[in-house]
Amino acid sequence: MRPAVLSRFVTCAIAMAIGAGGHAEAQQRPLITQDPEVIGDGRLLVESGVEVGSNILYPVSGLTGDHVALPLGVSVGLGTVTELQIVSGYQWLAIDRRDFAPLDFRVEPGGRTSDVIDVTLAMKVRVCGEGVRRPAVGLRFATELPNASNESGLGLDTLNFVGTILVGKTVGAFRLVGNAGLALLSDVLQGSLQHDAAVGGVSVAFALRPSVDLVGELAGRQVLFADRPPIGAEPRGQVRAAVRYTRGAWRGDAGLIIGTTRQDPDIGLSVGLTWIGQMR
Repeated sequence: MRPAVLSRFVTCAIAMAIGAGGHAEAQQRPLITQDPEVIGDGRLLVESGVEVGSNILYPVSGLTGDHVALPLGVSVGLGTVTELQIVSGYQWLAIDRRDFAPLDFRVEPGGRTSDVIDVTLAMKVRVCGEGVRRPAVGLRFATELPNASNESGLGLDTLNFVGTILVGKTVGAFRLVGNAGLALLSDVLQGSLQHDAAVGGVSVAFALRPSVDLVGELAGRQVLFADRPPIGAEPRGQVRAAVRYTRGAWRGDAGLIIGTTRQDPDIGLSVGLTWIGQMR
């Protein structure tokens, strides 16, 4: 079922890209794929929202259930080509099932669990701006801290690092963005080991009118050099589609999430709000 849904989404995205009108600016939420453009010197961006997803599996703790997250992100423009990002939030899981897993004994009994979302500290640098034929190119380096505990069943207590190359190009009515990189994932059970994973995504944004965008993306990760994915480093993948409305310094968004792996939601919903302004 999921491959068919994915195929229909990609076909629809291509069709909208060909037929859309207007201009789509480089923007982020609710997408995972990062645009190479930065927010600008001295500017501050604050974004938050609510995401719900059904039937998510946590292989390390053996928990399966419906997930609710309140993500919170802050971006600061440190110059014309550099941006600092801090992302975290809070999350809950309504537990539907408990299975045997390596760290299931750490999770307390009960029908619900909650924890913070691991804090991600990232630096994005625009390497070159967009030209008539040349795409914009950037780099993003991110460290994921072990804030969510494995006692909650939602965290891994591991430190991870991700480096990605960002490419973006606006062509007529739409903007296409691609990410590709490498993630260094700490082993959940043996601290002296790490796993290399390919990460990436592609997104497209369409301006239906100056204040309204349609956006969609496919993003995920896959561990390299392993016959079987290590526990805690399983494949991840999501398809996202959303509509965004901008009014002045504020932008609202609402969208759909479809998981392509067992560790992602069968289906989910996302709503959020973003504010961007000048710090000085």
